[in-house]
Amino acid sequence: MHVSYHGHSVVKIKTGAFTILIDPFISGNKLTDLQVANEKPNAILLTHAHNDHVGDTVELAKNNNAQVIAPVELANYLSSQGVNAVGMNLGGAHKFDFGVVKFTKAFHSSSFTTDDGEVVYGGMPAGILFKAEGKTIYHAGDTEVFGDMKILGERNDIDVAFVPIGDYFTMGPEDAAYAVELLNPKIVVPIHYNTFPPIEQDPEHFKSLVKNVQVNILQPGESVDLESIPTN
Repeated sequence: MHVSYHGHSVVKIKTGAFTILIDPFISGNKLTDLQVANEKPNAILLTHAHNDHVGDTVELAKNNNAQVIAPVELANYLSSQGVNAVGMNLGGAHKFDFGVVKFTKAFHSSSFTTDDGEVVYGGMPAGILFKAEGKTIYHAGDTEVFGDMKILGERNDIDVAFVPIGDYFTMGPEDAAYAVELLNPKIVVPIHYNTFPPIEQDPEHFKSLVKNVQVNILQPGESVDLESIPTN
């Protein structure tokens, strides 16, 4: 498995013959190193409906015949746009050809704004647990810290956790550090910061707050070193 970060909340996972994109906000993302025309995902996983997470999903899915897995209301909307979308809900897991996807709690909001200004309800926001090749990846999506993160940490041997630190719209560095304590991953990667002025943060400050967990501050395009993590 190869796991890389691409600015804002964009994560790419390569496992076997499959490429999976999480929250592919590429166009308009000043931090990403990706270009829509160059991406060839087999699957796209979405945490919630906000435009800076759905991003270029429709174009990517149509161009690559990619399957989109999303909260059910968002999946229904994307299906109406001609996308091959699968709707799931919180607590639900399914084994796809490329790995196991489980949607978890996130405390946030979720709506998509169309080019015409229509606001489409996107269902419950979610985090994502992804399991493949003996590794477990947790993408928290947009959320505040919540006590059930401790349950996620106790019931899942999380290798890499991607957690937002931007504050304003999500938890900030202090709450994110507490979330890491609850989740107890082997590695944590801060995300959802510095894309817009309200969420500008120093990731080194977050790193200084985290105890007993390895913090990898990744630049767009950099990868997590999974070789040093024991196989589950």
